[in-house]
Amino acid sequence: MPTHAVTQSAPVSVWQRRAAYALVVGWAVLLSLTPLINRLELALLDWQQRVVGQVFALHLADDLVVVGIDEETLRQFPQPLALWHSHLGTFLAGLAIGKPSVVGFDLALPERSFDAVLPGSDLALMRGLIVARQQVGLVIGQLVDERGQVRPLHAPLRTVAGEGGTGLLLLPPDADRVVRRFTEHLGDQGQPVPTLVGQMARHLGLAVEPGLINYRLGPRLGYLALQQVNQWVAQGDAASLQRAFGGRPVILGSVLPFEDRHRQPINLAAWEQGNDRQVPGVLIHAQVLRSLMSGGLIRELPTPWTLALALACTLLWFVSLPLRRGLALAMVICAALFAVGVFALRHGLYLAVVPPMVVGATALGGRWVSDSVSQMRERRRLRAAFSGYVSPPVMQEIIEGRLSDALGGQLRHVCILFADVRGFTTLSESMPAQELVTLLNRYFEQVNQAIHDQGGTISCFMGDGIMAIFGAPKTMVRPSAAAFGAAREMLAALGGLNRELLAEGKTALAIGIGLHVGEAIVGHLGSRARHDYSAIGDTANVASRIEGLTKDLGYPVVCSQAVVCELAQPEGFVDLGLQPIKGHSPVHVWGWHVP
Repeated sequence: MPTHAVTQSAPVSVWQRRAAYALVVGWAVLLSLTPLINRLELALLDWQQRVVGQVFALHLADDLVVVGIDEETLRQFPQPLALWHSHLGTFLAGLAIGKPSVVGFDLALPERSFDAVLPGSDLALMRGLIVARQQVGLVIGQLVDERGQVRPLHAPLRTVAGEGGTGLLLLPPDADRVVRRFTEHLGDQGQPVPTLVGQMARHLGLAVEPGLINYRLGPRLGYLALQQVNQWVAQGDAASLQRAFGGRPVILGSVLPFEDRHRQPINLAAWEQGNDRQVPGVLIHAQVLRSLMSGGLIRELPTPWTLALALACTLLWFVSLPLRRGLALAMVICAALFAVGVFALRHGLYLAVVPPMVVGATALGGRWVSDSVSQMRERRRLRAAFSGYVSPPVMQEIIEGRLSDALGGQLRHVCILFADVRGFTTLSESMPAQELVTLLNRYFEQVNQAIHDQGGTISCFMGDGIMAIFGAPKTMVRPSAAAFGAAREMLAALGGLNRELLAEGKTALAIGIGLHVGEAIVGHLGSRARHDYSAIGDTANVASRIEGLTKDLGYPVVCSQAVVCELAQPEGFVDLGLQPIKGHSPVHVWGWHVP
């Protein structure tokens, strides 16, 4: 039969392919919009930021200064923070000497006077503010309560701060509660509001645009303790103050272990080891200001960039690959997109790459599922259409795509079985044609199953004869054992059929089986329009001639010496010696009959 025709998959209509493509693309887009994908994007962004921070770290030549309120400062200043007016006044006086470029207070100053509790404290703080305000830019932070209302600042302090002297202490987190970006568009309707870092940047003459914090800028931040600054002021050490602050931005805030902490992609605190990413808020403000001082925050590329990349990844639907190769390609694409994201961050841009990853993986996976379903349908179709025309081993090779559809063959070690019905010519003369066909079909049904059970391949039917191959297309270590096993089962099945025939008043059948093992050319033989899976060569010719000896020698099974030698336990055989066969030199054969 023309087996090359059935190895081709049934074509899928264009509209079916387009509909499946549209379905996969739509599903991928919907999946990309889910909160889970947003979380994955944020997690991947953190990994990219860490890679950029480690591989492409940029050390600033003229960095800012963080003045920290630490545990040692609390020991030196035992009063409650609300009564630190004199300490803060001293600090501000020191800044007037050190002359930084701008000072920011990541610290909520009081809403009212505390002179009734500590007389003279308001005056001490006001003097410090006035002195510092005359020398440097000054921005005082203000807190926002749970209702989004700005907490008021004591009126004299606001007056001294002046225009642009206050800013909100806001660090808006992403959906996973990690602070990664800076923006001043935080009003009820998205309108901009002044922030501490934004106001400090304006004092420095910098543009303030929203974006992602740049963690490439380093090194990790340390701090100068507040009590150390005040000690220099008390000692009159102007040189240390000028060396620490001269011309540099300064931010004052808490660096205490459990106060004002926010999650970050990386740990900014140089004095804290490990992977604890709960970072003091003052360091986040400092890193934002660093970013603005070094060319601006990381700018997010518009959504069309991500959509274009995702659309390009949908083309993976047209790539048909086996599962392992598809997984390997998906990993390569994900790695490439990760590298693209890192490259973009390196140049101050942020490109969301998880949606394209999801779309690409969905396209590849969807195509694999579609192909798998099509293959399953094709296998069912092939089985239904051709199971009656080819032997199960050949059918399996066709379904698995391992059987070449090219004409020709391969040299294989096989055992060939020929079987023929004895006295068939006489039988056919005495029986109507339709009844004869029915009888033959009953016979073939029995013996075919015996051959298939032993893994044999039926090459062809020749009237009442059968040719079967053992060892191809499926390789066998000892094909003779399978062929002889099939011969025994064929005779046993024939015995059952004969009992049925005798009960019906019909003549019993007798068969002869010839076996020979050796090398033969096995494959598609014939023309492109019509060919069979068969075997040719001396092995096939000898097997056919040996089958012809069965009638004269009186044995239902006759095997060559080569077959008997290949059997593990050749019991019940009778040595029949050398026997002449037509067109060939004599062959040493053995006979076997049912015990």
